Amino acid sequence: MREIFAGLPWWVKWVAVPVIALFVFGGLIVSVLSVVVALLFKALVFVALVGGLIYVVRKFTSSSSSRSDW
Repeated sequence: MREIFAGLPWWVKWVAVPVIALFVFGGLIVSVLSVVVALLFKALVFVALVGGLIYVVRKFTSSSSSRSDW
């Protein structure tokens, strides 16, 4: 692979090839990134809902147990 790029100018290696790769695989990259972002968002919503549920359950169970102590 190094032999292929050996005689080419730097801008071909560092500008033109990545631009062509983004052009060819851009849709794939965007779709993969959107799936990853969607999964992270769903995981964040899941963690927030479970945390809220735990908070509410502990709040009500602690207040009901304190009422029975009286």
